[in-house]
Amino acid sequence: MSSESSPPSYVLVTGATGFIGAHIVDTLLARGLRVRGATRSASKGRAMLAARPQFTDQLDFITINDFSTGTSIFTPAAFDNGIDAVIHVASPFTYATKNNEQELIIPAINGVKSLFTAAAATAPRIKRIVLTSSFAAVLDATRQSPPYFTYTAADWNPLSYVEAAAPSTSAVIAYRGSKKFAEQAAWDFVRDNTPGFDLVTLCPPMTFGPVVHPISDGPGVQGLNESNAMLWGIASGKRPLPVARVPFWIDVRDLAVAHVEALMRRRVGGRRFVLAAPERFTYAIAAGIMVEEFEGVAERRKGGEEEGEEVQVVDESCGIDGETAARELGFVYRRFRDTVVDLAAQGFEMERA
Repeated sequence: MSSESSPPSYVLVTGATGFIGAHIVDTLLARGLRVRGATRSASKGRAMLAARPQFTDQLDFITINDFSTGTSIFTPAAFDNGIDAVIHVASPFTYATKNNEQELIIPAINGVKSLFTAAAATAPRIKRIVLTSSFAAVLDATRQSPPYFTYTAADWNPLSYVEAAAPSTSAVIAYRGSKKFAEQAAWDFVRDNTPGFDLVTLCPPMTFGPVVHPISDGPGVQGLNESNAMLWGIASGKRPLPVARVPFWIDVRDLAVAHVEALMRRRVGGRRFVLAAPERFTYAIAAGIMVEEFEGVAERRKGGEEEGEEVQVVDESCGIDGETAARELGFVYRRFRDTVVDLAAQGFEMERA
């Protein structure tokens, strides 16, 4: 996005009916921008429109194919009627894989290549693409401390393609590879093709917070996305507590603001950001918050502390530079307590309904 460019006014958001994407859609709409959501589920698009009648003139949806179908997922028609910027959130996510390469890695790369190719065909109207990557593309799971170290946007997961795609590799590790290789495909496309747009990538860790997207995978809280389902499991009495792979997290509402600011701020073009709130978390901390804030949670979790299940040590072995993103993108991280309380309150409401 050049210094002469005007701010975008009509944004294509992929994964718009998902947990993160729906929050991004709402943030864009609240700022007066028009939004086109790309989704694989026409019914979820209709549900989002029905839940936002005040934005009928600002919000529309297109239906796209699954990323596993090849590289013709997006066409220039997706950018018709004045789309001038893109936020690419959609990416395959599953731990129930039979073939890591075919179900996770190739679809993630396909999505990027198809979207970027179609966007480049509309040049020079598209000025910027903001891509949702992941801390999984940053994390080096083999790195040990001491000495203490801090992850920054310069760090990359060292996993090789062969390692990620191997049949013996777990889906968790293959997913980390899919995020790395998809993000690298985005940077490679911009470098090799010099399209009319620039790129900003965001690498968030665990993302929690209230939901605003359509839930159709199960009744009420049963359909929560995975990260929130793990938190809700605490409130519902599920034991034992899960163990956090890393102590870093972000509220989905802060992440949505970061995406929109990454789109609007000209000077951050070509940048990569890691994002994380300054507080570290464990699921035991979340359990303590819920017990303090909500009547009945202690009874649901009775017995956990006596058996040692509620005791978890906060991982202080490494850090993450979330402050650069907050400063450059102009937002303030929420407190973990507020995030947990807001999600749990919504969960109890859904449970009662």
